[in-house]
Amino acid sequence: MDNQQKPALWNRNFVQCCISYFLMNFSFYLLMPTLPVYLTEELHMTEGTTGLILSAYTLGLLFVRPLSGYLVDCFSRKLLYLWAFAAFALMFAGYFWASTMLAIALVRLLQGGFMGLTSVSGNTIAVDVIPSVRRGEGMGFYGLTINLAMSLAPLVAVYLYGKSGFNRLIAFALLAALIGMISVCFIRYPKRANVARPVFSFDRFILLNALPAAFSYILVAIPYGMIVSFVVLYGNSIGIAHAGHFFLYMAIGVGISRLISGRLVDRGKIHHVAIASLLCLIIAFALFATCHSTFFFFGCALLIGAGFGVGVPAFQCLFVNVAPHHRRGTATSTFLTSFDIGVGIGMLSAGFIGTRFGLAVAYGIGAVCCLLAALVYLKWVYASFERNRLL
Repeated sequence: MDNQQKPALWNRNFVQCCISYFLMNFSFYLLMPTLPVYLTEELHMTEGTTGLILSAYTLGLLFVRPLSGYLVDCFSRKLLYLWAFAAFALMFAGYFWASTMLAIALVRLLQGGFMGLTSVSGNTIAVDVIPSVRRGEGMGFYGLTINLAMSLAPLVAVYLYGKSGFNRLIAFALLAALIGMISVCFIRYPKRANVARPVFSFDRFILLNALPAAFSYILVAIPYGMIVSFVVLYGNSIGIAHAGHFFLYMAIGVGISRLISGRLVDRGKIHHVAIASLLCLIIAFALFATCHSTFFFFGCALLIGAGFGVGVPAFQCLFVNVAPHHRRGTATSTFLTSFDIGVGIGMLSAGFIGTRFGLAVAYGIGAVCCLLAALVYLKWVYASFERNRLL
């Protein structure tokens, strides 16, 4: 099928899906660089207490995401997306009044839970509105919105926090989230045909057909968790100036790679794309752990961004394409939960390994995780996907 015969990708529904997902992530990531500063400098909390408060979000996310797939498959996806988005947005108001460790941790826990439900329902709707023959390309661009949010939000946040303070920043985040919620209303999503509500059982939380892919994806996400949590400290320890610019280079790598990776997936090259991404990550993390110059530090940022940018759309299709339409919520939930588990393991293990052996060792182990992910893919994922694929 040539490009003239392909259905349009950038239609009204897909654009609104991208806008709402971008604003959800943008509003949340405004807090990532500023909340720790606010807690330690203005509320005079210790770093240990700050770490516990920040981790409350992850707990909320992990508790809710497996259940989210069941809810998305059982109820109206757009309505669920809208209500979850509204609850997520209103949680920002809690930061105006929360001033104790318990209160802020509770706000983080609840917001993490609602964000988990919002992301699963939003991703599932995006999969539904993207033409199936352009799914890899569409999910590549859709996933790019979170990378743009992660790159732009910290820059805006640091400026607003320094100029106007934390409360003005929270008000801006609340406004951005509410605009994102309004954009959901403009998604024209057809009413789903009635299907029998599935039995409340284990396989309603986890897509069993995608377990091999989930195991491989967890291994891939472990070094990602190491990067997002400790890369600035690592850069400072090896004498890299402006180590925080790592994320900008990483975002550039993601953006460039996403322009081509999704189209290759749609042309049936899903396994080629996935393996290429894993090989890229193996090389990038091996260099990152052993070569400590500024050139390699930021060069590896580009490679790591390219590796994840190429791999994520391919891995998401590994989950979605083995699930029937009425199980897409469970497929999306399994995909995102696998990533969350890997990121959590990466954050915890990097801190433990870094304290005892140094962060270079941690990133070396990250390269080994990517190698293991490639071996798992070749041994189990390929055969499982070909056996269970529906498209």
